[in-house]
Amino acid sequence: MNWVSMLALIVSATLVYSTPLIFTALGGTFSERGGIVNVGLEGIMVMGAFSSVIFNLTFADTFGAATPWLAALVAGIVGVVFSCIHAVATINFRADHIISGTVINLLAPALSVFLVKAIYAKGQTDNIAQNFGYFTFPGLAKIPVLGPIFFKDTSLMAYIAIVVAFIAYWVMFKTKFGLRLRSVGENPQAADTLGINVYRYRYAGVLLSGFLGGIGGAIFAQSIAGNFSVGTIVGQGYISMAAMIFGKWNPIGAMGAALFFGFAQSLSIIGAQLPGISSIPSVYLQIAPYILTIVVLVLFLGKAVAPKADGTNYIKSK
Repeated sequence: MNWVSMLALIVSATLVYSTPLIFTALGGTFSERGGIVNVGLEGIMVMGAFSSVIFNLTFADTFGAATPWLAALVAGIVGVVFSCIHAVATINFRADHIISGTVINLLAPALSVFLVKAIYAKGQTDNIAQNFGYFTFPGLAKIPVLGPIFFKDTSLMAYIAIVVAFIAYWVMFKTKFGLRLRSVGENPQAADTLGINVYRYRYAGVLLSGFLGGIGGAIFAQSIAGNFSVGTIVGQGYISMAAMIFGKWNPIGAMGAALFFGFAQSLSIIGAQLPGISSIPSVYLQIAPYILTIVVLVLFLGKAVAPKADGTNYIKSK
C-alpha cells in the first residue's frame, strides 16, 4: 500500500465515522447555547437509528436509492418528537437537565428494543439493503494526489455535515435568531426584559438538537451498522457531547473535535491495514475513543467556558 492509498483509507474512514458525531455535536451546541443541557443526545441517536432502519426496511423497494436519505429525514423528525420530552421536562416543569437527559437515555434503548422484538420477533432487525455507501465526486476525483485522497470512494454525507457545520456557525453568530438563542443561554432575564421569548428560543434549541441528533443516529445506522440492535448506538451520543465541549460550544470547533473522535473510532476498523498500528491489539483500538473522551473531558472541561445560564432553569416571574 503506497502512501496515497493509505491516506485515502484514513481520510475515508475518518469521514464515515465522524459524520454522525458532527450532526449530533451540532445539535448539542444549539441546545446548550440556548441554556438547556442535553445529556439525552445518546437516547435521541438511538431513536434516530431505530426509526431510520425501520423506515429503510419497510420502504426500500418503494423509494430505492433515495431510501436512506428519506429515512434520515424521518429519523430527524422522530428525534424532534423525542426531544420534546426533554424540552417539556426542563423548560415547562423545570426538571433537572441531567436527570431528564438520563431518563431519555434509559428510555430509548428499552423502547426501541421492545418495538424491534414486537415487529420482528427477535432482538435485532434484518440488514438494510439500501445504505449511504461511498461516493466519488465527478471531476474532483481526478485531481492528482488530492482527488484519490479526499474525493474518491468517500462519504458524501460527511461533506454535507461539514457544510451544515459552517451553516450552523453562520446561523448562530451572524443571524438574529442565533443572537437571541445565545442571549437566552447567557442571561435569560436580560433577554426577557428586551422582549425575547426565552421559552420559545429554548424550545427551538432543544428541538434542533433532536433533529440533528436523530439524523446522526440514522447516518450511523445506515452507513456503519447496517441494522439496528441494542448495541447499535453505544456511546456515540456521549462522544458527541465531548466533541461539543472540546469545541467550546462553537459549531466549527465541535466539527473539528468530531473529526478527531471519528478518526479515533475508525482506527479499530482500519488499524490492521496501517503500518505501526497493526501490531496493537484490536481491543485497545476499540476502547481508544472512549478513553480519549474521558481524557478530553478531564483536561478541557474546566477550561471550556459554557454559556452562563447553561443548565439553569428560567422562571419568568423572577
